[in-house]
Amino acid sequence: MALQQSGIIRAIKVGGELGRRIREMGLVPGTEVTIQGRAPLNDPVALRVMDSTLTLRNNEADYIMVETDTSSTPVSNS
Repeated sequence: MALQQSGIIRAIKVGGELGRRIREMGLVPGTEVTIQGRAPLNDPVALRVMDSTLTLRNNEADYIMVETDTSSTPVSNS
């Protein structure tokens, strides 16, 4: 996803501890997410979710499938 692009989370494609942690942060299917910013080397990525800002490493964000106007992609795609 590109900077300032928004989409709706459609799936979390990981289980276990990481999947639980992602869901506890409010990143659940049906939630709108916006790419707020990226670090200079594109890792981590800052996400705007429910009036909060979260940061995730790209290897964590890869598991979050988001539907945008054009496609369904992982959050970490730049």
